[in-house]
Amino acid sequence: MIDIGSGTPIVLIPGLQGRWEWMRPAVEALAKHHRVISFSLCDERTSPFPCDPAKAFDNYVAQVGAAMDRAGLTQAAIVGVSYGGLIAAEFSAHHPERVSSLVLASALHSGWQPNAQQRRFLSAPRLMSPLFAATAPGRMNPEVAAAIPRIGPRLRFMAGQGVRIALAPASPSRMARRVAWASAHRFADPRSIRARTLVMTGEAALDQVVPVTVTEQYMSELQSAQRVVLERTGHIGLVTRPRQFAEILGRFVDGSRIPA
Repeated sequence: MIDIGSGTPIVLIPGLQGRWEWMRPAVEALAKHHRVISFSLCDERTSPFPCDPAKAFDNYVAQVGAAMDRAGLTQAAIVGVSYGGLIAAEFSAHHPERVSSLVLASALHSGWQPNAQQRRFLSAPRLMSPLFAATAPGRMNPEVAAAIPRIGPRLRFMAGQGVRIALAPASPSRMARRVAWASAHRFADPRSIRARTLVMTGEAALDQVVPVTVTEQYMSELQSAQRVVLERTGHIGLVTRPRQFAEILGRFVDGSRIPA
């Protein structure tokens, strides 16, 4: 668990890979003006939080509250990225008194179903992981090029992100288990969420991981939700354009309305 910066507290929940380190550019950008609490998911070996396999997805919901308790927070802005959006929304539904605002960034929705390629990976994660890694550049390069047009900064970003990923490797088997746990979980009705909510995505043509239409399902369920597109990004805008990501998110959690 990390706890850095000062200001409005933000709990930042990582995506399916489960490691907060992959989000480091966003963490550092947010911490310039806010207090940021983040962590690796509790079934990661580096996580200090307990994980009971029998509790499945509920482990992650409980972890959010445990992290807030450890930080001495009764309330915070809860931000879920990708798979972390499922956790953030579920925590917000069950613990409304602890949520000052909710941000769903390129978030999965409980109605999401994996596509054919994703199902092949989930059926044999270790066997399929080399193919998954080999095809990753084809999914990510277009959005990285859009976010960082100049070749020099783009190469520096790719090298830096590559180091972050290498030092905090994801486990294909744990990723597959997380999807299975979410698929078996009975989620609360999102319409029960009362927190001010920001639904943030990249551009539809650039997100090759979670279709924008999946995240947009929250808009029809959350009456207080605002919608914003982080331009020139797809799924990983929080790391390709962290300053812009932090500006939008920071304004929202501090109570300002975000221009659509």
